[in-house]
Amino acid sequence: MGRAGCCYRGAERLASPPRVPSLRPLLVLLLALCYGAHRGHCQVATPQCRIQKCTTDFVSLTSHLTPALDGFDVEFCKALRSYSACTQRTAKSCRGNLVFHSAVLGISDLMTQRNCSRDGPTSSTHPEMQSEPCNYHSRTQHALTHPHTHTHTPPGYLFCGLFGDPHLRTFKDSFQTCKVEGAWPLIDNDYLSVQVTNVPVVTGSSATATNKITVIFKPFEECTDQRVYQAVTDDLPAAFVDGTVSSGAPDHNLNGNNGDSTGKVQALWISEHSPGRHVELHAGYIGVTIIVRQLGRYLTLAVRIPEEMAHAYDATQDLQLCLNGCPTSERIDRGGHLPLPLPHPALGLQLQQPHGQGQSSHTHSHTAPYSAPQGFSMEGARARCREQLEVQDIYFHSCVFDLLTTGDANFTAAAFSALKDMESLHPHSERWTIYPPSSAHTSQPITCLLLLTLCALG
Repeated sequence: MGRAGCCYRGAERLASPPRVPSLRPLLVLLLALCYGAHRGHCQVATPQCRIQKCTTDFVSLTSHLTPALDGFDVEFCKALRSYSACTQRTAKSCRGNLVFHSAVLGISDLMTQRNCSRDGPTSSTHPEMQSEPCNYHSRTQHALTHPHTHTHTPPGYLFCGLFGDPHLRTFKDSFQTCKVEGAWPLIDNDYLSVQVTNVPVVTGSSATATNKITVIFKPFEECTDQRVYQAVTDDLPAAFVDGTVSSGAPDHNLNGNNGDSTGKVQALWISEHSPGRHVELHAGYIGVTIIVRQLGRYLTLAVRIPEEMAHAYDATQDLQLCLNGCPTSERIDRGGHLPLPLPHPALGLQLQQPHGQGQSSHTHSHTAPYSAPQGFSMEGARARCREQLEVQDIYFHSCVFDLLTTGDANFTAAAFSALKDMESLHPHSERWTIYPPSSAHTSQPITCLLLLTLCALG
């Protein structure tokens, strides 16, 4: 039969005549799966064809069964129906595969012999239940618990966000402010591409902001064909460019934060939270969530992606801002320090006063989408940002920077929304807060130097 490694562990127990004398067709099936050896090599399923996975799951489901057990026929038929359903899900990617077609014929023979109906319950409640191929969470959980795999580490997730002038938070939690005018790739791997286009905000300034986002979900096994999502200023659709809102059959469960099933969903779908203002893209088959918002004239983006997916790229895909940050020539910040500019001359001489002079906080937090630029003093900008950002972290400082640079009060809401999206998607709460290098951190050496100088003079 070729090398022993071509057969599936437990097959000899299932096909053993003394224990299960009526399962001779199963022996033929498993022999067919092992057959095809040619000079010591087996025909194996391609990575897209999951017939080997279906078969090993069937072996696990039935390895404990004997005809002497009460309910043997019921349990065996349930396992066969699970096996059959698994082959149907992978049929598209297994065309022409000898192992696959042998398994399909063998399943049919066994169901006829055991008088199993095609419709009925499956072995989905068995502790060794097969994973759902179009559900990343299910696949990874199965890999952690399945005895035939060598995966022992839970999957890690990464976060990337872009908002404002624009400010970039990379997968490594490096916070950068960049120029990056024009089209730039944020993510580009084997599963997903995300590109943004940035345009100047104020004439004569290097400040830019995002007015276009393009997301490409690449084909993945039998789960989805390619889907493209595109958002531009004043057009934040709740559908892909082809008009669809989902992709893939609704044959897997959506899992909540605690892993509990919350219902059947597609492999890829769009949910609209606020028409024209807030859309979320969910790619359950690769574990990706993307939040897109429009605030004022410009767009913000937040992405959560499994680490293994983010790192699935080759040397031609190394220009990814989320992965490697902005090129040095495009950086506005200085090693994480964000120099606060003076109000740009194009904004005029009018200075925004601190909150409390005739306007309420509610008015500030719901700025008109296309309000005219204002001139903000440093005090006015800080007061406006404090209305929504209580902690003076990097998001607060980015808010102040954007108000001083552009005079557009909508950037306050953009910073606040970016913070909340980060908190909802970033997997490590202990890394949420980032404080920029500030005068508070740099003044201590200067103070010590001054004291030493005074002592020397004394």
